[in-house]
Amino acid sequence: MEPQSVLQLGKIAEPVGPHRGRLPPGAYGIETVGMEMQGLWRTATLAALPSTVTRIVTPALTALGSRHPQLTVTCSITDQAQLRELALGTVDVVLGQRYHHLPDTTPRGIDVSPLLDDPLLVVTAAGRGDDRPVALRELATHPLAVPPPNTECGQAVLQGCRQAGFTPVPRYVTADIAAQLTLARSGLATALVPRTAIDPATPGIRAVPIADLPVQRLLFAATRHTENANPTTTAVIAALRTAAREGHTA
Repeated sequence: MEPQSVLQLGKIAEPVGPHRGRLPPGAYGIETVGMEMQGLWRTATLAALPSTVTRIVTPALTALGSRHPQLTVTCSITDQAQLRELALGTVDVVLGQRYHHLPDTTPRGIDVSPLLDDPLLVVTAAGRGDDRPVALRELATHPLAVPPPNTECGQAVLQGCRQAGFTPVPRYVTADIAAQLTLARSGLATALVPRTAIDPATPGIRAVPIADLPVQRLLFAATRHTENANPTTTAVIAALRTAAREGHTA
């Protein structure tokens, strides 16, 4: 399990009394009045997967900081129980994932906004083969570095390999994508890693698509269902969507 991290964006004076957590009109000066007129809250909490930090979360928070400097976004980087925390009200927005060939386990009362289809890529050391897609069945003889089978990604890799006609016997088991990439870069293993989790500037690796039976995850933004649109969560989701789109084309 990857450690949980917290990022904070923006600064603003703390309201007190019954208005704590929101900005009453006219109470805190020109900047805060402007923010209240937009309908934005003072704060929002985002829970996001570690694999989305580089290409989605960081550019999205940077854009939010420029567009809404009064808004503070607290970001919990974790791969555990995100939708449960959303349902409990602990977080406001979740940047989550669901692999296409696995069951949808989204709780009732949660609204999901699709952001991006994110395929797993076959990652090996640079110089091992060309840039052509690799058939998943060819990996039956490779020393594999895969996530644990009790994780969503681990289950997706296991089911995908079985559909290709073999049950993987991994050489290395780790949920740490950085460790998977290190093993691949050294030539010790072949890894299956989501495209969004790979920094395009990462040296020493070759990352190519799966040719025959692609394994993809849907990246989504989720919020609690409300009768009326929430301008704050809408702004956060819009920033995530833009970053996902731009990161996909990078």
